[in-house]
Amino acid sequence: MSESSAEVVANAATAAVAASAAGAAGGWRRATGIAGVAIGVVAAGAAAGVALERMTVGRGIRQKARLALDSAGPYGSLRGMPGKAFADDGTELYYEVDELDPDAAPAALGPRRRRLFGRKAPAPVTVVFSHGYCLNQDSWHFQRAALRGVVRTVHWDQRSHGRSGRGVAQGRGEPITIEQLGRDLKAVIDAAAPEGPIVLVGHSMGGMTVMALADQYPELVRERVVGVAFVGTSSGRLGEVNYGLPVAGVNAVRRVLPGVLKAMGQRADLVEKGRRATADLFAGIIKRYSFASRDVDPAIARFAERMIESTPIDVVAEYYPAFNDHDKTEALVHFADMPVLVLAGVQDLVTPSEHSEAIADLLPDAELVLVPDAGHLVMLEHPEVVTDRLADLLTRTGTVPAGATVKGYGSTSSTAQPG
Repeated sequence: MSESSAEVVANAATAAVAASAAGAAGGWRRATGIAGVAIGVVAAGAAAGVALERMTVGRGIRQKARLALDSAGPYGSLRGMPGKAFADDGTELYYEVDELDPDAAPAALGPRRRRLFGRKAPAPVTVVFSHGYCLNQDSWHFQRAALRGVVRTVHWDQRSHGRSGRGVAQGRGEPITIEQLGRDLKAVIDAAAPEGPIVLVGHSMGGMTVMALADQYPELVRERVVGVAFVGTSSGRLGEVNYGLPVAGVNAVRRVLPGVLKAMGQRADLVEKGRRATADLFAGIIKRYSFASRDVDPAIARFAERMIESTPIDVVAEYYPAFNDHDKTEALVHFADMPVLVLAGVQDLVTPSEHSEAIADLLPDAELVLVPDAGHLVMLEHPEVVTDRLADLLTRTGTVPAGATVKGYGSTSSTAQPG
């Protein structure tokens, strides 16, 4: 996007804030529409290539394609034993447990591996997966499939996401904080994994959640956590991220987006209608900020769209301010004496890989993996890399045997052949 285009973005975004203020006096439909246009201008600049491609295909055909992908895609179909935990404010947190398969696990251990690990069965460890902003537990689909039966895993939905309840405190007008998410994770661990060693895995906001847990419950980390994986996340300074926009454009977004989101969140019903009407535009935005590869399977791209689209706009608005306040750099010290994996996509525009490098710099014994041709949803875009490095982390903790992967879940390239 050129500098002149950035000026257009800035002007449109400023108009959106003015429209939002006018909407407070009663003109909400007009305000929401103008705000939508402003966001659309930013979106068009960020995803011009995708938008141009979509102009050549009829809207009806695109809608049929989405329906076909929804019905055919197996992604997000894995389910485990359901459970509920309750946060300190009463919010209901939904989780699922995939138990260790006692028959499958020993069979995976050949004589060499038995000598290596010094035992005939994996250690009784629970791997707890925390997902990112506007996603849900299904975002770990490939890793869940790979580890199923090999190790006990817990997948949960963050408050107001997925199958978890809306935040009770937020219903009272209290702002969401990353600290609250750390306490939510503690409630899930207490309910789903009250005993035994734990490996914590967090993507994006989920990684921040893990850091907040360590900051507030260092004794839990010291006594029970045996490994941690940070995937596409940050320990702070998110207010400096430019999202791939030029200076003028990003400054405009930073200035107006909080106000626009707040205004839109207050009239979520109208915004959701507009959101559905502009599904094609937002599909381009989602693809732009989720993936970097050109040949991502359309079913995977649609799967990501569905997760993000399912997050209500008022939830999007509730969470956004918390990221600027996030700073858990000092909490990383609690992971210094254990196996750590830090992994990121080189072309991640949401939590740039430099943020992962900063985490690794503070944890010099951590394994740092930077994945070329990968964006923010690296665990969906290049699952074979994420699963392989995660399996290696679990091997280093003594949790599972080497090679804890599964055929058929290794690639999401549209040109890949079945495994």
